[in-house]
Amino acid sequence: MTTAQRLRLLAARGFTLIELLVVMSLVVVLSSVAIVGYQNSVIRAREATLADDLHKLREAIDQYYADKQKWPSTLQDLVTDGYLRKIPDDPMTNSAETWQTVPAESDPSDPTAEPGIFDVKSGSDKTSLDGRPYAEW
Repeated sequence: MTTAQRLRLLAARGFTLIELLVVMSLVVVLSSVAIVGYQNSVIRAREATLADDLHKLREAIDQYYADKQKWPSTLQDLVTDGYLRKIPDDPMTNSAETWQTVPAESDPSDPTAEPGIFDVKSGSDKTSLDGRPYAEW
């Protein structure tokens, strides 16, 4: 048997079981690393959206107060009076109804007046990638 015939015979046999197991384990390891990276990028995108939504809501609340000299009584007042087109969904809870509002301090000159909303926070009970709860942002 010549060397060329031997090489053709070896090439025709295909892969051994060990070779297939090594390749499959490499594929599994690489895909698991890719999945974790993808999941973290989705969480980072939601966190960036939350930070942007909180900034917009807080700025609208401040503009409302600057214009009317009182805090809005609900977040819907910001939409009704044209400061926002709509209340954004909390990206961590996927709902516009879960925002947690922080009431303003009552006015000492008019204690009967409704205090209104001073700040807004996420209604999620989850923790961010950096370890801070979303409700404290």
